[in-house]
Amino acid sequence: MLMVKKFSVRNSPWRIKQLSACCILCLYAFTGFSAAAFATQDGSANDPAGGGPGGINSENWPLYPAAFPHDPRLERCVQHLLAAMTLEEKVGQVIQADIAFVTPEEARAYNLGAVLNGGNSAPGGDARAEPQAWLDLADAFWRASVDKSDGGAGVPVLWGTDAVHGHNNIVGATIFPHNIGLGAANNPDLIRRIGEATAMEILATGLDWTFAPTVAVARDDRWGRAYESFAETPEIVAAYAEAYMQGVQQANDARRAPGDPRIIATVKHFLGDGGTVNGKDQGETIVSEAELRDIHAAGYPPAIQNGAQVVMASFNAYGGHKMHAHKPLLTGVLRHRFGFDGFVVGDWNGHGQVEGCTNVSCAASFNAGVDMFMAPDSWKQLYYNTLRQARSGAIPRSRLDQAVSRILRVKIRAGLFEAGPPSLRPNAGDWSLLKKPAHKALARQAVRESLVLLKNNDGLLPLSPKISVLVAGDGADDIGKQSGGWTYSWQGTGNANEHFPNGQSIFAGIERIVSEAGGRAILSQSGVYQEKPDVAIIVFGEDPYAEYKGDLPHLDYSKDDGLRLLKKFKEKGVKTVAVFLSGRPMFVNPEINAADAFVAAWLPGDQGGGIADVIFTDESGRVRYDFKGRLSFSWPRMATQTPLNVDQRDYNPLFPYGYGLSYAGPVISIAQLSEETGLPPASPSRLGPLLRHGDAAGVWRMGVADSLGETQVTTSQTTSADSMLIARVADFEAQEDMRALTWRGPAKFSIFGNAIDLSQDSGLNMAMAVTFSVPQQEDIGETEIAMECGYKCEGALNITEHLRDARGRGRTTFKLPLTCFAQKGAKLTKVTSPFVINSDGPLTLHLQEVLLVDERANHNQINCPNTDAFEVVR
Repeated sequence: MLMVKKFSVRNSPWRIKQLSACCILCLYAFTGFSAAAFATQDGSANDPAGGGPGGINSENWPLYPAAFPHDPRLERCVQHLLAAMTLEEKVGQVIQADIAFVTPEEARAYNLGAVLNGGNSAPGGDARAEPQAWLDLADAFWRASVDKSDGGAGVPVLWGTDAVHGHNNIVGATIFPHNIGLGAANNPDLIRRIGEATAMEILATGLDWTFAPTVAVARDDRWGRAYESFAETPEIVAAYAEAYMQGVQQANDARRAPGDPRIIATVKHFLGDGGTVNGKDQGETIVSEAELRDIHAAGYPPAIQNGAQVVMASFNAYGGHKMHAHKPLLTGVLRHRFGFDGFVVGDWNGHGQVEGCTNVSCAASFNAGVDMFMAPDSWKQLYYNTLRQARSGAIPRSRLDQAVSRILRVKIRAGLFEAGPPSLRPNAGDWSLLKKPAHKALARQAVRESLVLLKNNDGLLPLSPKISVLVAGDGADDIGKQSGGWTYSWQGTGNANEHFPNGQSIFAGIERIVSEAGGRAILSQSGVYQEKPDVAIIVFGEDPYAEYKGDLPHLDYSKDDGLRLLKKFKEKGVKTVAVFLSGRPMFVNPEINAADAFVAAWLPGDQGGGIADVIFTDESGRVRYDFKGRLSFSWPRMATQTPLNVDQRDYNPLFPYGYGLSYAGPVISIAQLSEETGLPPASPSRLGPLLRHGDAAGVWRMGVADSLGETQVTTSQTTSADSMLIARVADFEAQEDMRALTWRGPAKFSIFGNAIDLSQDSGLNMAMAVTFSVPQQEDIGETEIAMECGYKCEGALNITEHLRDARGRGRTTFKLPLTCFAQKGAKLTKVTSPFVINSDGPLTLHLQEVLLVDERANHNQINCPNTDAFEVVR
């Protein structure tokens, strides 16, 4: 049974002390109102979950008291506002749009309840926008929402943001370590203070709401969101959920006078997101109800009982049903067992994954208990369909009123009705909060405490700062890489050190400590040196990623960058320290073997100096800080050893849960480890993805070009130099899983990289598989698909008629033999761009996936009788 303390917020600062002017008036209007009409805050006791899908019996779940005591004044205010709203206004309140797809004027016209900035959204589409631009846009949305000139109720809009490791969308804000590192610190007080600091920085920019904390318990480290989880066990997650909420509340108290607004936190993702089969993001969670309850739900009761007012529904399915329409859990457990009376928000178009639903229509999700649709780009059509469903009865009016009441209740408790415009609220525009020394010191402490020492043969660490140190590896001087995903952009890519004005790279932290002590620190990412150093520190690891784009088939760290450098220095007799950056434990036995000391640094954020604090002594030779980090995720013995969790019967990790060396403990030398991955031998061919989920895969890159030159695609929207081609991310089956390409004139889109030899594959029935769709459009200009192989070396196939035929017909896959390109002149021995689309325009093409595939497995001979012929699969 889930054992969590029984908390109460009866004396919480969230309790209403002052109502808005609107609600004060409503007290007089409703003096005869009977609170007895409410069995709970919103009457949901009269709407039991009843049976339904998923095999859930809510009676098996622990029962908690209502998180907030019944407040008749609050309920009178809610009812007063509800009575003043039209049906159209109520429907608007249950919809959240992304700022990339909605204007303040539209938010006013549709009375939207909330907006958000998705991972790739920012004011003016500029991921490097100054903090003032965020505050100005927050003002614009607020003023639009409270405008009553049309006779509406003027309910203030909420702005939600993914502040998941600090206020990570804002340039200059403090970027804390990701959750996996914080879990290794096992320090709830640290989490409390991080929650407080993050909330303070959010308040400075005038935003209202953070989509944090994540309380997933990741059970399979192949999951692309494993780094968003604190631990593979529920105990740390439950303790951190409580501590984070307390920190957010303390931030609210620290700067709150009567009537000041509060930051709203979100507990996510409800429920079972960390337990999907094979760690597949948005997949199926197949566990017993007891495991779902005792492991995956552990973080929710302590967060709710400490004032959490929003819960986000998860993408995953349970019992064969998507969580966005799982009424026994969303209503039966969350409402009637956990005492939750805030509102449930969906995830990015998550309702569209419910059976029988689309992104623009889903009464089933709403009726099951999702109170607010997150409909970033689909909001307008969803609004009209939801309005139509409310009028027809497909969505009962009582259910709509219930959802709107929950949203209003949260807004009132947060003080939004009396807060005024964001720019005039206390601490708004105080940019010193973003670089507050205490926040940077806290982040640096978090880095120090998150580090886990896996190997320290012969007691190499700590190092003297008076020696000569060479720092190598692509992570040595890259704050973007050390910060990981969800940093300025969704995937955390395209960030350079200059984008972190208050940050410090790992090398910069080392250089400062060493130089101050009279030593010498040299940066050479490639490991080249003139004078032999005393010690080499190699910083390497995973490149940034987020969500499903980080899903892996196995845990082998297949890049050889770190291993090559470690072996190079070992051959030269130089002692080495490996600093491994990753969002999960990985199979790195060869790297551990080649290093004298090995540090799991996770994704430490923008205060890289915390690593130097621990691996170097002070000038007198005393330990500055010892290693405190202990594994909150078990470390695999082989690349195929997953799932791997401490409670398994056959538990046999390389390094167990709770492992971590320290200076205070005995010197333990790690013997030579097996380097057997457990994986089948690698294929000698170049098969695999060139583009997956709309993004370049592996070592490949994307580019656009027109008559004025070439531009690399590194952001969510890239325009060619002469504006002939726009490449932007868009949704196909999941969030931002395709690349929408729009030609206005002659231009080229390409996937390129170092030259590869495909000639060995061309004779083996190898093909290029291209998955795409062509929206309905009036005309399509002449278009070719090509491979490029250097100067005057190109093989191109005209696909204009095929694209015209595909208009409006949905998902399509082309399969083209590599020999087709060779017949048109491509030299497959040296291909620099294996995939190119040249078009004169106009053309809009939605590109999801490009693969090099082996058609032999399908026993499907592909002929190329003429160079314009290829197989079309629908």
